[in-house]
Amino acid sequence: RDVTFAYLPGQDVLRDIDMAVTPGETIALVGPTGAGKTSIANLVARFYDVNDGAVEIDGHDVRSVTRTSLHGQMGLVPQDPFLFAGTISENIAFGRPNATQEEIVAAAKLANADGFIRRLPDGYQTSILESGVNLSVGQRQLLCIARAVATEPEVLLMDEPCSALDPIATAQVEELIDELRANYSVVIVT
Repeated sequence: RDVTFAYLPGQDVLRDIDMAVTPGETIALVGPTGAGKTSIANLVARFYDVNDGAVEIDGHDVRSVTRTSLHGQMGLVPQDPFLFAGTISENIAFGRPNATQEEIVAAAKLANADGFIRRLPDGYQTSILESGVNLSVGQRQLLCIARAVATEPEVLLMDEPCSALDPIATAQVEELIDELRANYSVVIVT
């Protein structure tokens, strides 16, 4: 509501932005590079705080809750997919450490990642190097999507979810977004 934001004082990236997303709605933020799409997503996730106005979820200013609590309600798919050193399963369950193996597999299937995971030498127990450098960028992106949906979020923020994917994987992610729309509020930066 009436959001103004600047990374540097006096250089507004966003000015007087009003936007509403109703529960279960899917919206896409579309525009040229530098238009502020990712900045909006970063404000919703509270990686930054607004300079003026407010970002609210269910009527609560995101600044009035802890980031941990806020992120517990969100599934985040970053523009640059990042994975941690550990197994595939550990990476998918990162935001929900008590997830069962069945829930991890279900999230991977939903993200269309199960097929390539099962072809890896140790499947879900395959070790990933820091940043996931032993996987393709597309595989890392699919794992980030699986990690986001594994948290069973209220809000799913996807920043350029198809930027590293081939046309077939992109079509699969678009199908996934259609499926997710029934259960989550989805904000896609594209």
